[in-house]
Amino acid sequence: MTRRTRADILHAGELDAQQRYNPAGMWPDAAVDRMFKQAIDEETAFFIESLGFFFIATADSHGHCDCSFRGTEPGADGANQPAVIVADAKTLVYPDYRGNNLYNSIGNILQNPHIGMLFIDFPTAQRLRVNGTVEIVEEPGAYYPIWTSALRYMRVTVNQVFGNCSKRIPKIG
Repeated sequence: MTRRTRADILHAGELDAQQRYNPAGMWPDAAVDRMFKQAIDEETAFFIESLGFFFIATADSHGHCDCSFRGTEPGADGANQPAVIVADAKTLVYPDYRGNNLYNSIGNILQNPHIGMLFIDFPTAQRLRVNGTVEIVEEPGAYYPIWTSALRYMRVTVNQVFGNCSKRIPKIG
């Protein structure tokens, strides 16, 4: 397996910031390659699916950003539906429910399919980030057995999976 370099994984701005603000403390290429996974393993899938909420970040074609909370909603049986599912090692799916009708996130996605997802478990102070591209699934019943009240679904193709330092996450719960 070919090892990726920092330049393969990080964008020019990240590399510039590392060189500018901490050139002596830059991570070696091998460490960055291990840190930034390209797929979701079984342990990570369990973590993601165990959470009742997550956050997404999107931006339009001009870079105007939006960050949104995504959570569960009770299904027809009254039980909470999953916030997100791991369809396979490279695919996450989450429902889109009725909101404030401003369509901030979907509007961004229509212009720019890049998405950042942040998963936090406050009781254990763990967090995980997933970056990828997202497509809107308009087929009403595509995931109906899982989400009975969703209007549409968002299918994310995973590009990067990586944990973050839990140092400043408050332990709640």
